Amino acid sequence: MAEKGLKKWVITFTVITASLLELIDTTIVNVAIPQIQGNLGATLEDVAWLSTGYAVANVIVLPMSGWLGSRFGRKNYFLFSIVLFTLASFLCGNATNLEELIAFRILQGLAGGGLISTAQAILIETWPREDIGIATALFGLGAVVGPTVGPTIGGYLLEISSWPLIFYVNIPVGILAAYCTYTFVKETPKDGKGLPVDWWGMVLLVIAVGSLQTLLEKGESEDWFATPYIIVLAVASVLGLLLFIWRELSTDHPIVNFKIMRHRSFSVGMFTSFILGFGLYGSVFVFPIFCQNLLGFSPLQTGELLFPGGLCTIVMMPFVGIMLKKNIPAQFMATIGMFLFFVFCTMLSNSTLQSGTGDFFLPLMIRGVGMALLFVPLTTLAIQDLKGAEIGQGSGLNNMMRQLGGSFGIAALTTLIHVRQGFHRSNLLVNVNEHNPAFTERFNGFIQNFMSKGYNYLDAKSLALKAIEGAVTKQSLLLTYSDAYWVAGLVLLCSIPLLYLQKFKKNVAIPVDIH
Repeated sequence: MAEKGLKKWVITFTVITASLLELIDTTIVNVAIPQIQGNLGATLEDVAWLSTGYAVANVIVLPMSGWLGSRFGRKNYFLFSIVLFTLASFLCGNATNLEELIAFRILQGLAGGGLISTAQAILIETWPREDIGIATALFGLGAVVGPTVGPTIGGYLLEISSWPLIFYVNIPVGILAAYCTYTFVKETPKDGKGLPVDWWGMVLLVIAVGSLQTLLEKGESEDWFATPYIIVLAVASVLGLLLFIWRELSTDHPIVNFKIMRHRSFSVGMFTSFILGFGLYGSVFVFPIFCQNLLGFSPLQTGELLFPGGLCTIVMMPFVGIMLKKNIPAQFMATIGMFLFFVFCTMLSNSTLQSGTGDFFLPLMIRGVGMALLFVPLTTLAIQDLKGAEIGQGSGLNNMMRQLGGSFGIAALTTLIHVRQGFHRSNLLVNVNEHNPAFTERFNGFIQNFMSKGYNYLDAKSLALKAIEGAVTKQSLLLTYSDAYWVAGLVLLCSIPLLYLQKFKKNVAIPVDIH
């Protein structure tokens, strides 16, 4: 039964706040890694497990969240996840060494995995049938804006304090969300209570998804299949996934109901959600690296650049929900969103070493509009045919695919940057020789410049060679990031035909009986 009046809006605020907690924490830690590294005396490779452990734990729980909500009651499970996430945040802030911090981040990821899908299911149940598009749009605020504004918030908190504050800031928000959940969210029947637990399915899920996520997170830094444990992870993920699917299709009480894949819109929607994650997380990953490593921006400057685009998404989301309510086909809006994302990537691929903060405002605003036009229609199309308890299961799988898409996107773009940098460097070095008039002119210009500053000829020549090396490195990086933007844009552009494999519906509202 849908809620009305103030209670509906309080519950909406509660679930969006709780999901924002989890989603902001996927990226907020990234800007603090150098400070954590120095404070705890750890290597960069070790500190990277703060992000890897969180992501792995998160993606393992996501597909199980529907089953856990059904077994223990959606309200109880949601409240437990908020409390555990808040406690884990406190423990992270109090960690005295890297091992403790990684362990508490994993605990935080396990709790966070239960927040997103359960929040979406509660929101669908809270809003009337005819307003589900608006409800999905409101939920999308957290899912799209959270990873975008995370670096901004993290950069600001580091400016005024030290890294523990990025965890402590979750505590008052978590307490408020827990209180509102306990007070206002209604309980649902515990349909799974007393039924056998699919322990084998749970073990296989942990092996399959955990291995795959770790493979994607660590593959590039470990030189992929040149490292034995990466090969083991690859084999474990493939075998684990095949055995997990077989187990869930053959048991009477699966923790993940793959029978919902019979709905064509949901099956195709899994792929489009994967593509959305690729674009959303991939672009948020590449852009800060590009700005900080090549253009010399600070983390706070980079975060501030991303913020207006996130604000644009916030403003657009409700309008997208209203357009869905007025029966504008979701496919059309998602097509425009994918095209706008391609435009954003094309504009960034034309960046130069002289690009300033003002050059990125329009592209990032275009991305903000595009993401609003993507998230809500894609989510609506994916779950439009699901009924009853299928919605909880479908929401978990859909969110998992978006997270995995992001991991694939980051892994693919990281590998692309590594490979293409060497390629562009080799091509540029071909022109660095004394037979090239352009090189000779620039090289002699550097020498004259250094000699005018008091250096002798030999020292000036040595410095000129270093200046040429620096210019080659910067140009090769610039061309590499341009390639990365092109790939990200083309992936979404080429995915447009998938949208039209899903059903067109005059009314895409979703039944609210999701017990």
